[in-house]
Amino acid sequence: MKKFLEMFWSFYKIGAFTFGGGYAMIPLIQAEVVDNKKWIDKEEFLDILVVAQSFPGVLAVNSSTFIGYKIAGAPGAIAALLGAVLPSFIIIIVIAAFFMQFRENHYVDLVFRGIAAAVPMLVLIAVVNLSKSVKKNYANLLMVIATIIAITFFKVHPVIVIVISALYGYFYYGKKVD
Repeated sequence: MKKFLEMFWSFYKIGAFTFGGGYAMIPLIQAEVVDNKKWIDKEEFLDILVVAQSFPGVLAVNSSTFIGYKIAGAPGAIAALLGAVLPSFIIIIVIAAFFMQFRENHYVDLVFRGIAAAVPMLVLIAVVNLSKSVKKNYANLLMVIATIIAITFFKVHPVIVIVISALYGYFYYGKKVD
């Protein structure tokens, strides 16, 4: 029971102090489950993120569920999931109840501007940390450049990029394993 409460509390803290969605949570989740608690190693964390991004739904929900399951099975998945989503749920309920009173408040606007400025940096930190785990070779570099060009200039849907990347991984790395 202690492990489930510890897992719940870890993800609750992450959910309570992360603004900007799942990608902004990645550095906090990694710090908590890989660096602090050592529940999983960095390679397992990267694998979980890849799987979590491949499934429909919110990255934070998917990754917390997979991590919880990896650590303690279905009860662990439920504890981690509840920990990750309850803070947002509570905050949304409170905001919905009082939003109209604060909507035009200058100071509230300033706070949200500050938060909005920090979120892209949290995403950038996640990208930098995840890129450290990716093998450095010309094929992967070419895949990164092709992905950036496809999404930025040709507006290719990210799902198509994920499918093509999965096929690339299967065929490129599949040959090397055999």
